[in-house]
Amino acid sequence: MILLRQLLGDVLRRLRVRQGRTLREVSTLARVSLGYLSEVERGQKEASSELLASICGALGVPLSQVLREVSDQFALAELQAAPVLADMPEHERIPLSETVPGSISDSVFPEVKDMVAA
Repeated sequence: MILLRQLLGDVLRRLRVRQGRTLREVSTLARVSLGYLSEVERGQKEASSELLASICGALGVPLSQVLREVSDQFALAELQAAPVLADMPEHERIPLSETVPGSISDSVFPEVKDMVAA
């Protein structure tokens, strides 16, 4: 089963690490406990919209960008789990850019391209 909180935590952690920031730094700026932020990043806690906005503010990233990335990854996970796709030859599959409207470019989130290639 695909868990939204795990995908969200993965995206938040990746953004923080890419910026070279520590959990402590982001938790202080977001005004959330270090332990709770860690649990959110590990997908163990469901973050409220207010908490997500605070974390995104601390990371200097719009919440909409984070949610878009989570949505893209969720769509990829669903596509990969779909039995219909598993039986379809790869050359007959629709390219990701046509299946996920408004997907974020590879330069912003290269991990999405890596997931598709896997």
